[in-house]
Amino acid sequence: MYAYTEFDRHFIRQRAAQFRDQLQRWQSGQLADSDFKPLRLQNGWYVQRFAPMLRVAVPYGEISGAQLRVLARIAREFDHKEAHDTSAADPGLCDLSSLPDRCAHFTTRQNVQFNWIALSRAADVMDLLASVDMHGIQTSGNCIRNITTDALAGISVDEVADPRPFAEILRQWSTLHPEFAFLPRKFKVAITGATEDRAATPWHDVGLRLVRQPGGALGFEVRVGGGMGRTPLIGTVVRDFLPWQHILNYLEAIVRVYNRFGRRDNAYKARIKILVKAEGQRFIDEVEAEYSGIIDKDGAPHTLTQAELDRVSAHFVQPDLTCDRKSADDKIAHILRAAAEDDQEFGRWLKRNVFAHRNPDLRAVTLSFKRVGQAPGDATADQLERAADLADRFSAGEARVTHEQNLVLPWVRCDQLPELWREARRLGLARPNIGLLTDMIACPGGDFCDLANARSLPVAQALLERYHDLDELHDLGEIDLHISGCINSCGHHHSGHIGILGVDKDGQEWYQVTLGGSDGSRQSGEARPGKVIGPAFAAAEMPDVVEAILETYRRERTVGERFVATLHRIGIEPFKAATEAARSHTARTATPA
Repeated sequence: MYAYTEFDRHFIRQRAAQFRDQLQRWQSGQLADSDFKPLRLQNGWYVQRFAPMLRVAVPYGEISGAQLRVLARIAREFDHKEAHDTSAADPGLCDLSSLPDRCAHFTTRQNVQFNWIALSRAADVMDLLASVDMHGIQTSGNCIRNITTDALAGISVDEVADPRPFAEILRQWSTLHPEFAFLPRKFKVAITGATEDRAATPWHDVGLRLVRQPGGALGFEVRVGGGMGRTPLIGTVVRDFLPWQHILNYLEAIVRVYNRFGRRDNAYKARIKILVKAEGQRFIDEVEAEYSGIIDKDGAPHTLTQAELDRVSAHFVQPDLTCDRKSADDKIAHILRAAAEDDQEFGRWLKRNVFAHRNPDLRAVTLSFKRVGQAPGDATADQLERAADLADRFSAGEARVTHEQNLVLPWVRCDQLPELWREARRLGLARPNIGLLTDMIACPGGDFCDLANARSLPVAQALLERYHDLDELHDLGEIDLHISGCINSCGHHHSGHIGILGVDKDGQEWYQVTLGGSDGSRQSGEARPGKVIGPAFAAAEMPDVVEAILETYRRERTVGERFVATLHRIGIEPFKAATEAARSHTARTATPA
């Protein structure tokens, strides 16, 4: 993984010192709230419903064991619910005693969040983060946010080229870029190097896909204008092939056009997707004209050289792993024997949580953070420490935050899989549910976020409790369930096979259901937003509604047919009818005789 240079470290520590000075001036009254707000946001500090929220940047998801341990320390020593006045909370809306603290939350943008750190202790936290090359820069604000990629980047068997060196170059280029510090709205970039898009690139402001021409030349397919929120849109392909050397020049052209023409009078219409949709070909023409000017008039100042790519790529070589002399075939045979001698859960874990690797001696392993009694994506201080131990012991000290709110260990030796499984199972991180219904995505929702219309976590818990049986989960097969507490779509409900959106009706929590969404991955098919199946449902109805959808699938599927294939074949009407019947049933059973 990328190692910070002395320049990087000096920069991060100076930034932390600057924030401490800003915080002290605000605390002493020398800095007004209105002046301090943009300064704290530039460092990842929000103020949420009951307490501040810190968002920590994890560029393209790569995180070390040492960094996980510092996150564990922050969770244990600083993320305390009792440090805040929550007396104004409505007990009918939110049971504060049930809300988790002393934990971190993995986000769909491969970042990490904390929900209960007091601002009075914020500078100490920033110093701790800086000690392990971490920060919150550009995790908030109208700027270019954290660059995301595939959690299997650099190791997957279907990869055209490793996207991580390009993601790092984009990180360096975009960090505190003076021209792009105050864009019309936030700006998100995702990049993949694989034939299967596991980075959801069509859903981003800019989606980049590494491709090779028949002659072997490497470049990017460039999409612009994807996004969720109130207007879900799939990005438009503006370049089928852009030589990799010019990716920064072309991105500069895109962001300049957006900065010049993007709306600043209406926050709901300020994202680049609205501009691309409104202007169509005119937008593309403006980008191409700007790009031509950068190349011809400005002398292509950001053209990448092979030497620069090689310099950055040198940070992403495979770690030097000490392996025994057994062949890969012998190792795999050993694993299969162990599976036969152990129990069914280990075999399921191998199938669901273990992924092929470009090195046949290695595997990538996903640690699942989805279980009953814990919010999806949450990791306690103890779990963070134990995950760090697993990363150090089994994965060359490296882990990766995934788009699905889990952790991947990317460098696991095949012959160590049985031992890793036993350790992960002991820690509660080996549930074999990756890609299944309970490997759901969920935002923190109304329990924490003051933008949310409804809570996400109680719905997630109700479904985790109802569908805890592994036999049933494996029978249902691959299903993406995504839950958002509001239209901002932090839970990516638009791209779920089953999407759940919290809405407000007369001060009450209701939930809208969509079916058939896709993030663009192999199991989901071409990226597309789901379709709303009818009026919103009450919170109490949601478990029965999801059960009705799944029972319809069981009844209608053919042998071996996945949920999304059945849905496409028969359409949404049978599912809609089933959910309406579930609504009526819930209403009858809830009414006293």
